[in-house]
Amino acid sequence: MAASTSTAVMPRFARWSERWGNLRAALRNLPRAIRLVWRAHRLATAGLALLTLLSAALPVSQAWAGKLIVDGVVHALETGQPVSVALRATLPFLLLEFGLIVLGALIGQVRSLLDHVLHARVDHMVGEAIIRKALSLDLQAFEDPAFYDQLQNARRGGGSRALGAVNTGFGLAQNVLTLGSFAVVLLAFSPLVAVVLAVATLPAFIAQTRYSSLHFRLLTWRAPEIRRMQYLEQVLTVDSAAKEVKLFGLGETLLERYQDFFWSFYHEDTALALRRSRISILWGLVSSGSFYGVYAYIVWRTLSGTISLGEMTFYLALCRQSQGSFQGLLGSINALFESGLFLNNLFDFLDIVPRMERGDQARRVTVPLRQGIEFRDVGFRYPGRDEWALRHVSLSIVPGEKLALVGANGAGKTTLIKLLTRLYDPSEGQILLDGVDLREYDLDDLRSVIGVIFQDFVRYQTTVRENIGFGQVTALDDDARLADAAARGGADEVVASLPQGYDAMLGRWFDQGHELSGGQWQKIALGRAFMRDGAVLVLDEPTAALDAEREAAIFQRFRALTEGKIALLISHRFSTVRMADRIAVLESGQLTELGSHHELLERDGTYARLFNLQAQGYR
Repeated sequence: MAASTSTAVMPRFARWSERWGNLRAALRNLPRAIRLVWRAHRLATAGLALLTLLSAALPVSQAWAGKLIVDGVVHALETGQPVSVALRATLPFLLLEFGLIVLGALIGQVRSLLDHVLHARVDHMVGEAIIRKALSLDLQAFEDPAFYDQLQNARRGGGSRALGAVNTGFGLAQNVLTLGSFAVVLLAFSPLVAVVLAVATLPAFIAQTRYSSLHFRLLTWRAPEIRRMQYLEQVLTVDSAAKEVKLFGLGETLLERYQDFFWSFYHEDTALALRRSRISILWGLVSSGSFYGVYAYIVWRTLSGTISLGEMTFYLALCRQSQGSFQGLLGSINALFESGLFLNNLFDFLDIVPRMERGDQARRVTVPLRQGIEFRDVGFRYPGRDEWALRHVSLSIVPGEKLALVGANGAGKTTLIKLLTRLYDPSEGQILLDGVDLREYDLDDLRSVIGVIFQDFVRYQTTVRENIGFGQVTALDDDARLADAAARGGADEVVASLPQGYDAMLGRWFDQGHELSGGQWQKIALGRAFMRDGAVLVLDEPTAALDAEREAAIFQRFRALTEGKIALLISHRFSTVRMADRIAVLESGQLTELGSHHELLERDGTYARLFNLQAQGYR
């Protein structure tokens, strides 16, 4: 029997220990939340603190003013004072109570105003912090589903939770101060009354804390499903997917999945809310019963002549308000606990440290390049994968050389470019620029000398000027450079066809936007790549959406367009890659062939086979 009792006690002890640990962890977030709100608006935060002190003193002051009024009226009736005399005697107490009521209303309005001001500022600050953290993280974070779960949870624990935690903290302090003033009076009147009022509210607090923890866990575990629901909403409402959704009749199918997620969440939330309401009602009845027991005791003391009618009024007001304050105190702790749990998600996200190594020297790249680029026995595996995306790749590219990369999809071409631009670091080996490991260069400076257009380039829903100028954002207002970059990529023809020219809005998301064809978007993206006057230009499938005539025109000028630069070209069109000085063939992540077009044809290997296969399609 003893063993059975011990076994039952241990899990219960473990649960209490876990809850206490969670509470302490949540409360540790309060100082950081206060610092965050303080940085958002110092004057408003200081104002809230001052209002908290004033609010804490109001309840006992109002109750005392009520006592003075009642005692004054009773004394006047007992002594038979004229009404005018009695009124003059009680008037100061009436004015005192009126002033306290007005002060309370004024405090409430000012607090509401400060909350409004802080809400916008804190929301903005937290949103900015989340975005800045996302900007600072490595590309591998954005290719990990767990990162998006963290981001989703961080947004949910955003500015409203931080401000809520601070407001709750101030409310907690206010209730503590108010209860302190009540405790002095109630303990002097009857220690038993004070103890009963305090203990009666504890069970409800414990139950609420438990359900706050369950609610937090439910939302945290649900993050992947919520992201899927948001994705379905995006697919059903954005222009990029509208054509396929309509043509394939996907609307109702995807909407049904969206609805399934919603109803699943709804039923879980409703079930938890019902359980929370039932337990709250049960313990609320216990608390109310305790209060009215104390109420009856005070009335009995009055009828027995132990206390005056004014004192009865005073003690009843204190009991009523002390119970409310004690419930508010425990409710504040519970709310602080819940906010602290959500703030864990926010602060955990903001504390993520980028894995990309930063050089201590923070070297700057010297332009023009003297030695060029060298891949020295480079190998790379994507995080969380066992297979090698690249292995034992050794390759040198001299200044001014034009190198084409060819190979099947998944051979490692784009991965090699990601390593060159330090979106990732090699798992093994080194990449050198002018004989210096890329990791020793200042990352921003390194990327500033490399112009890139990826095959999945972004179609910015902004003006033509910005779509091209984003290639070198510091030169957005340089009209001559903008026009030159547009001409190099063929985007000048697109600009000429738009009524607002470089100020025309692209895309359909905003008013007066112009949707472009795939080829026109690619010309804009090419202009963006040429906007960056760097030492290295990388073109990943740069002409895939262009017509044959425009592609031929660009590559007839390929050398002129890339004069003095290292150019890396990825393409599946052999009519394009043959213009390069050398061609590197990648197969299953390894460099298998390297040479000029004619050298590789004479070798009669993979390149020659692929070239001949493609050439047959044009015969």
